[in-house]
Amino acid sequence: MLTSLIDPIAFSLGPLTVRWYGIILGTAALVGLLLAIQEGKRFGIKPDFFMDMLLLGVPSAVICARIYYVAFKWEDYKANPLDVFKIWEGGIAIYGALIGAFLCGFFYFRYKGYSFLRLADVCVPGLLAGQMIGRWGNFMNQEAYGGPVEESFLRDTLHLPNFIVNQMNVNGIFHHPAFLYESLWSLVGIIVLCVLRRQRFLRAGELLASYFIWYSLGRFYIEMVRTDSLAFHGPEWLVKLVDVLWSPMTILFQPGYLDPAYGNLRISQLLALLLIVGAIAFIVIRRKTGAAKEHYSDPIVSTKVEHAVMATDDVPKA
Repeated sequence: MLTSLIDPIAFSLGPLTVRWYGIILGTAALVGLLLAIQEGKRFGIKPDFFMDMLLLGVPSAVICARIYYVAFKWEDYKANPLDVFKIWEGGIAIYGALIGAFLCGFFYFRYKGYSFLRLADVCVPGLLAGQMIGRWGNFMNQEAYGGPVEESFLRDTLHLPNFIVNQMNVNGIFHHPAFLYESLWSLVGIIVLCVLRRQRFLRAGELLASYFIWYSLGRFYIEMVRTDSLAFHGPEWLVKLVDVLWSPMTILFQPGYLDPAYGNLRISQLLALLLIVGAIAFIVIRRKTGAAKEHYSDPIVSTKVEHAVMATDDVPKA
């Protein structure tokens, strides 16, 4: 059966080609920015603050995403090190992008005199929205897909529209739309975070921790169905632990192929577990030690301004 694939190139202007991937990532960044600006208004933070952050954060995220990917795929680059700079040929990793974005945010917020945790709380729903939209860039490029499935699974079980089913046909084989699973998981996560941030019990930094828990939980289970995961050779006990934790998913899914010569443990799954444990420990320890005194709805204070502005719709503290 012939299928119609989407051209990854949106349009051309002379020698310049504009790809859907770039358009979608630009849209993702814009939506994330708008959500951060909207929430920032509750605390009297000007839009320019977030615009400047985006201008610094995007290149930081891209650079770190590339460094992260190359670090785990160095064998593919050491013969021709200059290929490291050919980012247009593909090869970035979202965990690297998150590292770059959060490092940039940390120093930028500190430079402006703000608490990192308070501003990160404001930004994470927008960040997750950017990730949700950005996954459709992977869809346009036919990348980040899962293991092989029957066409009937996509059409009759998942009831996906033709344009998604067709795009999941890679070299004549249909695949799990892993990008879609993660995009939908992120959509639900945005709703969860937006509900959480209006709860009176929420303390400063806990929305950030909730973001890490939510994203990492989804990433742990979705990553296993992918066939392009970065991996390494880990201890057998850790491999078995990951398999046991993922085993409930075998009711509906099968793990994607992972070349044993390349590795036996997906890096993203290990990081996901570490982030979940770390985020839970962060919340518990700060609560137990009394470090979590500020509430999410408290005024966000900059050490470089003379007064704080209260959120316009504060809720009573717990």
